[in-house]
Amino acid sequence: MNAPEHAISELTLRPPENPVERRAIGWWMLQSLAGSGPVLAAAITGYALWEAARPWLIVAVAGSAVLLVVGVTIEPLLRYRVHRWETTDEAVFARTGWLVREWRAAPLSRVQTVDAVQGPIEQLLGLSTLRVTTASSRGAIDICGLDKETAARVAAELTRTAQLTPGDAT
Repeated sequence: MNAPEHAISELTLRPPENPVERRAIGWWMLQSLAGSGPVLAAAITGYALWEAARPWLIVAVAGSAVLLVVGVTIEPLLRYRVHRWETTDEAVFARTGWLVREWRAAPLSRVQTVDAVQGPIEQLLGLSTLRVTTASSRGAIDICGLDKETAARVAAELTRTAQLTPGDAT
């Protein structure tokens, strides 16, 4: 059974209200460091050990250094300004990105599963990712950088609300 036409028109894509935890900045910094740091280290090692390739490896060293600096200083701050989330009785809203921004809204009638996920760095910082899987070809909505207690509470609330929402999530 399809939702009434007026209910669909009421769900509009809008900027969510809640920011992620400020600790997410540190998480994103550590992610960038873990990704770009080894590349920079390898480029420096190659530069030091392979004299014949130094003219080309200096480009790799400089490029890796720039990526590391941007990834550790600029990207996390931009992501923190952009990343927002919100849940209502009707939908889950999320805005993510730093270069390419994405706004998503998922009606609760389309929610299939709700999970709180913690990677190793998130565990260290007391953060969690709320993953809301929907009956959408775009896949799950991930709300990263939440306090682990907030993620667990919202996951439980969404699960209860989704169970009460009419629809078959397909």
